[in-house]
Amino acid sequence: MKAKNNIQNLEQFKDKHYGKRGTEKRDTLEKGFESFKLGSLLFEARKEKGMTQAELAEKVGTTKSYISKIENNVKEARLSTLQKIIELGLDGQLELSVKL
Repeated sequence: MKAKNNIQNLEQFKDKHYGKRGTEKRDTLEKGFESFKLGSLLFEARKEKGMTQAELAEKVGTTKSYISKIENNVKEARLSTLQKIIELGLDGQLELSVKL
């Protein structure tokens, strides 16, 4: 008897459990993931720089609470604010790409 192969890649898993791209359930999942990913990236960059949320907020001209909300996916940052956080606060460079 041959063993059944149940291995799926991430796209196959999402297709099966959330529907194909373009469906409401899948789009909600993807949007939530992108927000989560952005907060995680900012958190990691801030930690790599050895900064607290308060120190980053002071450099950018915002509040510790606002930085925390972005990192924890409670609030979405405007592109201009994100650019300030990365460039002024973290001395980094924001790079964007578009995938079609």
